[in-house]
Amino acid sequence: MSKQILVIEDEPTLARLLSYNLSQEGYKTTLVDHGGAGLQTALELSFDLIILDIMLPGMNGFEVLAKLKQKGVLTPVIILTARNAEEEVVQGLRAGADDYITKPFGVAELLARVSAVLRRSGSDMPLIADEPESGKVIQAADLKIYPEKYEVVLNGEQIQLRPKEFEVLLYLVQRPGIVVTRDDLMNVVWGFDYVGGQRTVDVHVSSLRKKLEMNQETVQIDSIRGLGYKLVIHTNKK
Repeated sequence: MSKQILVIEDEPTLARLLSYNLSQEGYKTTLVDHGGAGLQTALELSFDLIILDIMLPGMNGFEVLAKLKQKGVLTPVIILTARNAEEEVVQGLRAGADDYITKPFGVAELLARVSAVLRRSGSDMPLIADEPESGKVIQAADLKIYPEKYEVVLNGEQIQLRPKEFEVLLYLVQRPGIVVTRDDLMNVVWGFDYVGGQRTVDVHVSSLRKKLEMNQETVQIDSIRGLGYKLVIHTNKK
């Protein structure tokens, strides 16, 4: 079945270019040229990917992204940003975007990023699960990870993580006390063909760390300056 992609872009020429090139690759596209209408479409229909421009009428891309996350929508999002707009990229990734494309961009880059994000999100976990079923479990202190189901339970409560946050946590938990470089995480979690930068790793680790620290103090992710990250388990903490 063809992947369904929602394109929220108000510039007609760019929207048609995106739709044409995605269609040529076999994707089914839905075009919306208004922020509010794009949000409504994303909430009402099911998509495999959302391509979201930052500058939109009615509601900008950051607002749309925030609303999607508030509603629990886990559909991966690629944001479209202006050239040299690093702050937009960082803000978008911190808000929950999975990747970004800087305008103007080439068709090859567009298709590569779309393919990579769709491939990485192929094992998305369900939005809500009441109780983890029996199966393989990895435990560190009060943290339980169910790799086959993309579920994390901390102090008896299920923690909702984005797919890449889950994969980062899983990789770190399997190497407690060992420094894992940003390159290691990039290659293992995002893949060798990922065309983004290491800032993506930092943003995901930062978000993951906050979610863990909100619920306990025994399992922490330490930053190792100039190298990467290390999972630390404090067995004497309660």
